Amino acid sequence: MMTTTVAHRDFLKSLFDAAVRAADPLTGIKARLPEKPKGRTVVIGAGKGAAQMAQALESVWDGPLEGLVVTRYGYGCETRHTEIIEAAHPVPDAAGLAAARRLMEKVTRLTEDDLVIALICGGGSALLPAPPEGLTLEDEIALNEILLASGAPISAMNIVRKHLSTIKGGRLAAATKAKVVSLIVSDIPGDNPAHVASGPTVPDGSTRHEALDIIRQYGLQLPQAALDHLNSPKADAPRPDDPVFSRHEHHIIASAGVSLEAAAAEAKKQGIEPAILSDAIEGEARDVALVHAAIACEVLGRNRPFSKPVVILSGGETTVTLRAKGGKGGRNGEFALAVALAIDGQEGIHLLAADTDGIDGSEDNAGAFADGGTVRRLRAAGLDARRLLDGNDSYSGFAAVGDLFETGPTGTNVNDFRAILIR
Repeated sequence: MMTTTVAHRDFLKSLFDAAVRAADPLTGIKARLPEKPKGRTVVIGAGKGAAQMAQALESVWDGPLEGLVVTRYGYGCETRHTEIIEAAHPVPDAAGLAAARRLMEKVTRLTEDDLVIALICGGGSALLPAPPEGLTLEDEIALNEILLASGAPISAMNIVRKHLSTIKGGRLAAATKAKVVSLIVSDIPGDNPAHVASGPTVPDGSTRHEALDIIRQYGLQLPQAALDHLNSPKADAPRPDDPVFSRHEHHIIASAGVSLEAAAAEAKKQGIEPAILSDAIEGEARDVALVHAAIACEVLGRNRPFSKPVVILSGGETTVTLRAKGGKGGRNGEFALAVALAIDGQEGIHLLAADTDGIDGSEDNAGAFADGGTVRRLRAAGLDARRLLDGNDSYSGFAAVGDLFETGPTGTNVNDFRAILIR
């Protein structure tokens, strides 16, 4: 039985590693390789793992290949036939704007004899800014900042984004005569392919009126030009039943559910019984944290609803409503800090919360470790855990006590990974 904090963390890290391995895009790409076309094969893509997806595709594609994908700064890798462009995430920049234009140019020149392989994963929405006529890049930057601070679920954010874009909501695929096969690594609770990266190649049935309802529901103060566009038929996105999509295909090749099952198998292998709560949990990170903490404390004290030792696993994508300026950290750090406050003084509970792409929010860590002694360690370092949480500043706290979890870019993205060990 594990008896030290180091051993507990090594165990939790091994589960994270198993989850990331299961999301390796190479496995899914091999299984979903399309047939070679009469004409050209062009690769396009966007997302934090798009470069690694292109590298994986090149390793198994037997034939001529060319392409262009856009990924986050620092996430590129070596490819032979595919050009990699790096751009800003989570707030768009001019490099992403140029990349979006070039992707559209690539597909609009193709014929019915050609094939487009679209490699899509989380982060692609911010990496493909493409404001419609009347809006600027600055408007799209403002839109993203407002959405990220709103606390709205990712599905709602993407409905707004895809109706304020000339590339999202299936528009990229609608712009070509070629067949489009989309290979998608899902970071979306429920794995709706049209929501991953705001669906540049996969349309859905949402409308601009729904986008306006979301804006009203969350009290979003959008630029006037954005509101004017949404009130115009110009904002209407292509419909899934549009004949232009009749030849297209899309496949989910990796998801949170598969990754959690892999983590559960690894836990069993090491003699700890796993319990998967859900792979599609959404909501405010600190609220989701309170539910997880309550379950962990119930197990610790009463051996219900699970018998200890057990590791509780969950995935999905939580959100953070920014309550203060100047704080650093992402949703997984916020989750870990909120759990730490809820289990303060409880010996026997250890957790890891991390983003499977290796970056939590805008900092350089994937997430953080926490346990019943976290608040005490923060206090010894002169920090108030509650004040850190109220200031959305989890990164500063975990950095001060050496509890950040750092992996670097993993090359995939199936979103949040949470593991709570109760011994």
